[in-house]
Amino acid sequence: MRHLARLADYCSITNMHTKNLAIVWAPNLLRSKQIESACFSGTAAFMEVRIQSVVVEFILNHVDVLFSSKLSQVIRDGAGERW
Repeated sequence: MRHLARLADYCSITNMHTKNLAIVWAPNLLRSKQIESACFSGTAAFMEVRIQSVVVEFILNHVDVLFSSKLSQVIRDGAGERW
């Protein structure tokens, strides 16, 4: 994910900003067996891929926060304390 976020830094050159990267990579990163099944309709598959791309775009836009060592430490240290 960090690699894709770094690629987005060059969007002025490549025109591959986070939304475009998410559209291209979401079906591979968040593969769904439902979409691959023969009974899944085209419209439903399109909606599923659209949701996947929104999720991947969010992750790419927040990669520094989601994958920071500080967040990991906070989660480990405070797991369950507040709930």
